[in-house]
Amino acid sequence: MKTVMIVTGESSGELYGSLLAKALKSRFRDLRVLGIGGDRMDKVGVELISGISGAFGLAELVSSLRNLKIAFQKTKAAIRKFMPHVLVLIDFPDFNIKVAEFAKPLGIKILYYVSPQVWAWRKGRVKKLAGLVDRMAVVLPFETDIYKKAGVPCEFVGHPVVEEIEAVLQSTKPPFPLFDPSVSPLAKGGIKGGGGLKNPELRTNLKTSLGFDAKLPLLSLLPGSRSHELKKLLPLMIDVIRHFKKEFGDYQFCIPIAPNTDEGRYSHYLGALKQEGALIKRGESIKALAASDLAVITSGTATLQAALLEVPMVVIYKLSPFTYSLGKLIINIKHICLVNILSDREVVPELIQQRANPEGIIKELKKIMVDKPYKEEMIKYYRLIKRLFRGLRASERVTDIIEEMAGWKQ
Repeated sequence: MKTVMIVTGESSGELYGSLLAKALKSRFRDLRVLGIGGDRMDKVGVELISGISGAFGLAELVSSLRNLKIAFQKTKAAIRKFMPHVLVLIDFPDFNIKVAEFAKPLGIKILYYVSPQVWAWRKGRVKKLAGLVDRMAVVLPFETDIYKKAGVPCEFVGHPVVEEIEAVLQSTKPPFPLFDPSVSPLAKGGIKGGGGLKNPELRTNLKTSLGFDAKLPLLSLLPGSRSHELKKLLPLMIDVIRHFKKEFGDYQFCIPIAPNTDEGRYSHYLGALKQEGALIKRGESIKALAASDLAVITSGTATLQAALLEVPMVVIYKLSPFTYSLGKLIINIKHICLVNILSDREVVPELIQQRANPEGIIKELKKIMVDKPYKEEMIKYYRLIKRLFRGLRASERVTDIIEEMAGWKQ
């Protein structure tokens, strides 16, 4: 029986795994897909070996070590039992590199989909991965050169969040294009071709469908999906809303949370947010962002989603003091936000650690609200970023690669 195993470790990777599994099952009716994931992968028919972990950082990882060890043992047992034709590893490098080290001697073909951030830190992983994987499928255009220099067959396949966004926009009434349909996907240069969200009807309709007043502006605050992010940033977002309401009484507030979030664990914070008038939306971050006039976003994939949806944003992040201090010593990048990394400049403000405070965040939001040229410049760079992903279907292309690796292509 044709068998593929997909191993993910956190919410964003699990989304990519679910989109890939859906594409695989659509093409191969007799395919068994095994994996580590969550509800989204389960819903598309993946046979789950173990659930995902949201651990991140050093201090934060300790509490999840036991669960990670159990998941690793289950993964090894499943690899031995089913001997998948292709093993797909999605990000989560500390875990997935160990999985690759186990699978490689068994002769299993290994595809690494969504590269670890080797361009930011632990660059020695490139050499290690070169000795373990058969192919790399990367989701950021500049990553291809890194792996090709190391002799790893590598391809930029686009980003799966494009598929997620397009699915949401196509489900609206009327359906709405992410990219400007009047511009050829092959067109080069210029800014115009990046746009496709010019119709105010989209935000109006989505606000109504989410339960908001279509006539009032909406600020969405995205706290991330990892445990340490939620613990540090949900309290901050409560304070931001309280301060913001004092100056701008006409705004509405939305808190989109990841589908795998344990709401009971954060009920105290979520309850306080509800008391401030914020609506909590589980698993509807794309729809909430598309409806938003402004956003405050925890650095991560959601910043790219917001850029593709052309939502002006302020980016925030907080780590434990120990993890942050260590990170400054070993991380070698000018920016943490994908929008700024892809633009090679500060397009959106990044407020990190102590700078991520209510006063600083509201100051940056006000700048977006009152400084029209500043806001327009932000949108201009968003549209340049959109052009990088236009016409690329990551899940379909990765399915092609798996088909080639497994020798199923006729």
